[in-house]
This record gives sequence, C-alpha cells and structure tokens, in this order.
Amino acid sequence: MITAKTKIRFSLRTKVLVPVVVVMVLLMTISMWFAYRRVYDQLLIEARAQLMESGREFSYLQEIHSHEMVWRYRNIVSEPKFKAVAAIAEARAAGTPGRTRRPVDTSAQETFRGLIQDLIRDRVADVILLTTITDPPLTAARDSHLSVPELEAACADSINLVLNGSLSSKADLALIDGQLYDITTLPIIVKGEIYGAISFGVPNSLENDFYELTHSEMILRVKDQIIAYKLAKSEIRRPSLQQELAARLPPQTAPDDRQIRPITLFGERYLCLNASLNSVNSQLNYLVLYPIEKSMLALEKTQRLIFLVSLIAIVCGAGAVSLFIRYASAPLQQLRTGAEAIGSGDFTHHVAVKTHDEFGELAQGFNQMTAKLKHSRDELESTLQRLKDTQAQLIQSEKLSGLGEFIAGVAHELNNPLTTVMGFSELLQQDNLSPDHKTSVDLILKSAQRCQRIVQTLLSFARSHQPERTPINVNPLIEASLDILAYQLRTGNIEVTTQLDPALPSTFADSHQLQQVFVNIINNSRQAIEGHQPQGQIKITTQTAGPNIRITIQDTGPGIPEANLTKIFDPFFTTKEVGKGTGLGLSLCYGIIQEHGGNIIPTNLPGGGAAFTIELPTSGEPTPEPPATSASDSSTTDFNPNEGRGKAVLAIDDEEAILEMLQEALVRRGYEVATANNGAAGLRRLREHNYDVILCDWKMPGLTGQQVYEQLRATNPTLAARLIFITGDLVSDKTREFLAAEKKICLAKPFTIAEIRNAISQVLTA
Repeated sequence: MITAKTKIRFSLRTKVLVPVVVVMVLLMTISMWFAYRRVYDQLLIEARAQLMESGREFSYLQEIHSHEMVWRYRNIVSEPKFKAVAAIAEARAAGTPGRTRRPVDTSAQETFRGLIQDLIRDRVADVILLTTITDPPLTAARDSHLSVPELEAACADSINLVLNGSLSSKADLALIDGQLYDITTLPIIVKGEIYGAISFGVPNSLENDFYELTHSEMILRVKDQIIAYKLAKSEIRRPSLQQELAARLPPQTAPDDRQIRPITLFGERYLCLNASLNSVNSQLNYLVLYPIEKSMLALEKTQRLIFLVSLIAIVCGAGAVSLFIRYASAPLQQLRTGAEAIGSGDFTHHVAVKTHDEFGELAQGFNQMTAKLKHSRDELESTLQRLKDTQAQLIQSEKLSGLGEFIAGVAHELNNPLTTVMGFSELLQQDNLSPDHKTSVDLILKSAQRCQRIVQTLLSFARSHQPERTPINVNPLIEASLDILAYQLRTGNIEVTTQLDPALPSTFADSHQLQQVFVNIINNSRQAIEGHQPQGQIKITTQTAGPNIRITIQDTGPGIPEANLTKIFDPFFTTKEVGKGTGLGLSLCYGIIQEHGGNIIPTNLPGGGAAFTIELPTSGEPTPEPPATSASDSSTTDFNPNEGRGKAVLAIDDEEAILEMLQEALVRRGYEVATANNGAAGLRRLREHNYDVILCDWKMPGLTGQQVYEQLRATNPTLAARLIFITGDLVSDKTREFLAAEKKICLAKPFTIAEIRNAISQVLTA
C-alpha cells in the first residue's frame, strides 16, 4: 500500500528523459502555435486588404454605372422627337409656363403616354415615370404587375430635386417589388424652362458586373433579406442562402458598419465585408465574400506536417538521449557499487579506469578519495576518544561557570547581614562592656571584616568585566587571590609564604585577568600537593628583573613530568581524572600572559616540586598607591554625641536590620533619624518633612533608588542633591555612568559607621 510518506524512486534515465520530452513537446507546441498564428494573421491581413479593395472597386463601379445611366438617358431626352412631343404638350396646355393653368389637358397627357409607351417598346427602359408641373404623373412599365406606388415613392425625392432645379440629373438605386432597379431622373426642358421630370428604370445587374470585374462573390440584401447574389457555387438557391446567412451573421445594426467578419457558408470558410449601397433606401447593403477555405486547408495540412515531423524529431531525440544516458550511467553504476562497498566499510574497493574523459577523471578521483577516507578513518577513530574526553571537560567547565555565578549571588546576599553585623559590632564597642565582652565584640567585628574582604574578593573575581588595562601593582592581586583560596589552603594543610617586593613597579594590565591567572596557578599547586602528600608549602615571590617584573609561584608537590612540560599549555590537556579537570586553566593563563606581552615558564625544582615563573613588562609609570582603609575603630576614638545635633537624616532601605543599625548609630551622634522600608514610603516622608541628608538603597522592591532620586529631583532639586546611595548589588557600567553624571556618592555594603559618617559629612559641607 502506498502511503503519503512513500518516496517514489525514479531512475536517472527517467529523470532526464521526462524533462527532455516535456521541453521538446512544449517547444513543438509553441512553434506550431506561433507558425500557425503568423500564417493565419498574414492570411487575414491579405484577405482584409483584398476585401477592402473589392469594396472600393464596387463603390467605384456603382459610381461609373450611375454616370453611364445619366449620359445614356440624357441623350434620349435631348432627341428632337422627345423635344417635339414636349413642345406639343406645352402648346396644348393653356396659359404660359409659370402662370396659372387650366385643368388637366387629357390630349397632352395622351401625347406623353404614347411617347413613354414607345420608349418601353423600344426597350429604352423597363419602367418610366413622367411627371409634369401641371399634370398628374404618368407611368409605363414592361411588367404590367409593377407596383406603381413603390415606383413613385422611390422616385419622389429625385423628381422633387430635379423640378426644383437643385439637380440637373439624379441616378439612384431603388427596390421595387423585390427587384433592384437603376433609376435615372432627368428634367424636361421646354423653351428654356423646366416643364417636368422623367425617370427611367432598368433592372440592376451590379452583382454580375462586379463578379466579372473582380471575381469576388457578392450578396445584395435589404433588411437582412437577399435581393440578389453572385456566388461561385451557382447551384445555391436563395431560400437556403437566406437561411444560412440568418444563422451565421448577426442582424445589421448600422447602415454602413463596414465590418469584416469570418463566416462559414455551406461548410466553406469566408471573410465577409458588410457595407451599404449609395441608395435612397438606407437599409440596402451588400456583402462581399472572400473565400479562405483553400488557404485554411493548406495551412492545416502544413500544421499536420509540422506536427508529424516534430513528433519524429521528439522520438529520435528521446532515443538519442536514452542511448547517451545508458552510456553515461554505466560508469556511474560502477561508482555506486564502489560507494556501497565503502559504506559497508570496505576501503580496499577499486574502480577500474576505462576512459580518459570526465568519467575516467571521476573514477580516479573516487579511488583517491577512497585512499584518503581510509587514512581519515584511522585518524577519526583516534580523534573520537579525544572528542569524548573534550565533551566531558567542557561539561565540567560549564559547571564551574555556573558555580561562579552562584558564588557571586551568594556573596551579594551576604552583604546585607554583614552590614548589620559590622554596624552593631561597632556600636557595641562604644558601650561600657566588661573586658571579656569587649574581647568578644572585637572578635565578632574582626570576623565580620574578614567576611567582608572575602565577599568583596569573591564578587570581584566572579563578576564579568570588560577587559581594561591600567597601570596596576600585582602584589594586592596576589593577596586577594590568596584570600579567595584561603579556606582550601588551610584545610589542605598547605602553608603559604610570600616575599612581595614593596617597591615593585607597576605593569600595564587588566587586573581581573591577572587575578584569574594567579588563582588558577595557586589552585593547581594546591591540588598537586594534596594528591601527593598530606601537607606542603607554596612560596610566592615578586621582584624586578630588568625591564620586567617577575612573579614566581613554587610548590613542594611531585613536579611536572618532563614529557608534559611542553604540553601543559595545550587546550584540554590534563593529567587529572575525567571529571576533575577541564585542561583549559593553564591554556587560558598562557593566552592571558601572552596578550599582555609577557611570558610564563614552567620548571621542575631540584629538590622536588614545580615552579611557574611569570614575567610582565613594566608600565614605566609610578606604582599606584593602595586605597586608604578607614580605621575600624574610628567610630570609637572620635565619638561626639553632638556631631549631628540639629541635622535630620532619612534612611530608606528594605532591610529592617540595616535601618535599625543606621538609626542607632546616627542617633547616638545627635542626628534626628527617620526610616522608610520602601521608596514610596520614603517619598511620602520627604513631602511631609524636610531632611538634611537622605540615605537610600539602590535596589528595592517597588520604586528603586534611582526612581526615588529622579522623582525627588523633579520636585525638590536641592534636597535631591543631598541624597546618598547605598547598595549591596553589583554596580553595572550603566549605573556607574549614571552616578558619575549626577556626581552622587554610592556606598557599597557592607560599610562601616565611619564610612557613613564621612559620606554624610561630605554632603553637609558641600
């Protein structure tokens, strides 16, 4: 059963033949259609031109015929006999022409009647209508059944124009009793005046004359009724032709639309020109037919011939393509067999090279690829195990990265309780305690201060920094690194001794990257000692060595195997068990020192152990002074209970213990202290009371310290200038930019009472 997911496989021959045949069929179809349209359009252009020319010839023939009729009957009217009869009739009429006449003279009418009867007998015309100014019209016709009213109506306009002197003669076409007549009207002039008018009519034979002249088939009709026609098929009768035209042509809508339409009559194709005759009857028109049946048959025959030739070409082309594909696919089959062999693991398969064309080159390339694949497989098998080890090392590295973020978070959370412990310890030192209690309080304060240093070191080490090189002294970085590892070193029974040159020049470096180097190397020394012996020593020295500073870290561990001295800085190289090392630590250290223009050299000590010597170029600038530390007991030595008398302080913090500590510490020095445990409460107090100094935590639920400051700056800029920020969070670059732009003081938790007092003093004296 074929499902929706079943894939239909096609051979190469099918994939090539089907598009080729489809393209060839499309080309054949388009070519045939284009050729047919070109020939057919050209045929129509020629046929239309011929029809238009025939129409012009018919109009010209009609005009010539009209002139001939006028000249023919003008000579008859000018004959002496005709003039004599007219003069006799005029003489018999009473009065003078142009004056009042007497009633009709029957003898004059009889004279004219005899004249027109003679003209009919002499076959001058088939019908004659004579009209005088004084007498009723006279009619003579070869056909006694001719409709006199139709004759008079057909000649009325022409007679009036002639009698009025508007025309000297008038030739027209008229339909009388279903027969088309040429009507020629001439004036009867007696003694220089128009006495009357005479109209001569003969059956019209324009269709015969037109056919003799142009060999074009023609049909005359009025109101869509056929009155005359001339067709090549003479056996066609008028009723059947009338019925065929009614079914093939739409009714005539305009007197002279001169449209050319295709039409099929009795199974043959024509182009038909429809135009009107120059006649008093506006609905009298003619159809000129141009046969295109033979041309269309020849065109269709040519089209069939082109189709047959194209079909033969398609079959031959498909056969040639099939043979070519068969020839071309044989080497591909061999390559497929070789690929299947390689896929099954047989890299010894060889494809025979039988030709020197592209297929031969492809076979040679395939054989070379097979040899390279065999070589690559051997290398991949050895690399696979290394990749597995690398994956485990990367996982361990990711764990360490997450652990660093966790340590940073924990250190930040310790800042708030450390602030409270340090603050209340300092307050207890100010009280009158017994010697034992005072000793205990001092121990608490020292322990808290130790925790402060550890937390600050951890935060500095764990915090991500943008590389920034400045002149620095490496001695404090080494001491900070030892603080980070103090617990591990102490619990591992490892004694650390330092010989740090106090006059050591500065180096131009990034302090955080160098601290990472020191922590990694000291930690590696610790791990080497713990894995080799129950206790040991690490010695760190700094000194000046010419244009460089030299840092040496040596341990009493087992040392580094000589074979590994050149490999320990390679990425992912480690001698530790899987899961206990990433092999990236020393590689990162090497890269950092190289970027700083220095060098790091590992060596083995003669008595056992290893040493790492780091050399960095000096900056050539003075060694920066270490930041001055505030005395921990300054709050007790310069205690003044009236220090803040008359000064009001507002403390805003979400930690109740910190608020109580600040309130207790400042109240003892005479300050009036109010507290608020969130930003909104702090703003309410600021609207109710004026304060000299505001202590505000940077990060709080609800309104942050920055939002409190911005709202206060908008309402009371003077009071906003006396705001001091305190924070236990990591200060971002954006925050530092804000504090620098606003020139605001920001104390980092945990802080001492002396630091708070100094900050308040700066604000009050500003």
